[in-house]
Amino acid sequence: MEVKQKRSFELEEEQGNVGIQSTRNYLWFIIPSLLGVLLFLVPISYGGKITIGVGVMAETVQVYLEPVLPALMTAIIVFSALLPIVARAAKPKVIMNHPFIKQLFYVNSFWIITRIAGAVFALMALFSFGPEFIISESTGGTMLYSLVPVLAAWFLFAGILMPLLMDFGLMDFVGTMLRKVMRPIFKLPGRSSVDALASWMGAGTVGVLITTKQYEEGYYTKREAAIIATNFSINSIAFSLVVISFIGLEEYFVPFYLTVAASGLAAAFICPRIPPLSKKEDTYFEDTGMKISEDTPEGTSNFQWGVQKALHKASEVRGLKQVVTNGVQTVLDIYFVLIPLVMALGTVALVIAEFTPFFNYLSMPIVPILQWMQIPEAAQAAPAMVVGFADMFLPAVIGASIQSELTRFVIAAISLTQLIYMSEIGILLVKSKIPISILELAIIFVQRTLITLPIIVIVAHIIF
Repeated sequence: MEVKQKRSFELEEEQGNVGIQSTRNYLWFIIPSLLGVLLFLVPISYGGKITIGVGVMAETVQVYLEPVLPALMTAIIVFSALLPIVARAAKPKVIMNHPFIKQLFYVNSFWIITRIAGAVFALMALFSFGPEFIISESTGGTMLYSLVPVLAAWFLFAGILMPLLMDFGLMDFVGTMLRKVMRPIFKLPGRSSVDALASWMGAGTVGVLITTKQYEEGYYTKREAAIIATNFSINSIAFSLVVISFIGLEEYFVPFYLTVAASGLAAAFICPRIPPLSKKEDTYFEDTGMKISEDTPEGTSNFQWGVQKALHKASEVRGLKQVVTNGVQTVLDIYFVLIPLVMALGTVALVIAEFTPFFNYLSMPIVPILQWMQIPEAAQAAPAMVVGFADMFLPAVIGASIQSELTRFVIAAISLTQLIYMSEIGILLVKSKIPISILELAIIFVQRTLITLPIIVIVAHIIF
């Protein structure tokens, strides 16, 4: 079976007189890739905080449309709930004869019910009617007015512009250059480093979206995709600044973020080597048979081989129309599939966290562990160690009222290293085709907490 390593050498024959080393391929590789790096990976200062180019675009749109964005997204969520009912009942040709539209709206009963729930929650929060536990500012209100607008704005530009990172050879070039680091340490292909960088400079959801697209296109195995999505979809610098400021310790940001990075790397090293991630199959999506080789042929440098693979990828681009179409379809998939799911499941998760003692009971076994680690106010801090599974910002909300700076430091850091948040990352993964269940996500959440907590506590005791 031919692998991509061989295909690159055969490309000149297949393209006739054009050749892999053509000026056209160099320009297709360099210009879009450079633009993608500038927009997704280069940190810039904007509005008094560190973000990325895509973030500036997203925040600008979010601010400009702030008065109407919740209502606009509610309309989209309602539309996403009604059309599947029409598709199932009448099977109109406009839906059934177009594969992409059919994929969006001809869905099974579970997804229809979920979208209806999302639409009901959004309407209730928008018009302030119904039970208080659903429309509260800490539940449905948070989802509709805080999280959904952020996702809508970020994914509008991330979805359209993401092909700059993936379709023109950047992933192939970086993957080849970093293979010797990523493969032995994290058991991952080098191209996965781009996912992590996009998360680090932008948002964890962007990293998950890149990983999902790469998996569905056959670039990652099931095991690799699951590892990347659960260990490298790290929180951005911008969100980290928000958390440490909210919890009142912004003067400690540098040691705080270094602690998060070090403990996160430890978790990324250990988690792929233990179940459930270690048990995932090294097979590709829908048995595509694609085998991605990042090995460098003898007599060729890593840089030369990386450029060769990048040019091969760039040669496959037939025009901007194809790229733009793929980007627009990604955005539509997020708006009509993901965001209704976020509204439904995110609201339920926040209701459980805010209006039931579930997380208090769940955290009881953690109290003696925190006491043994000499964490002040251990009983008050324990729920923050588990509530992050529902939403990434909830630990900071709980921790803000705690008096001990040491404890607040630990809570803020642990909230950023757990990574599995059902209101955002978790729902993205459940919705994706990456084979990972909610139970497995819960197990990985616990694993990451147990791995990173001792490191964070040691640093906290040194600082305070």
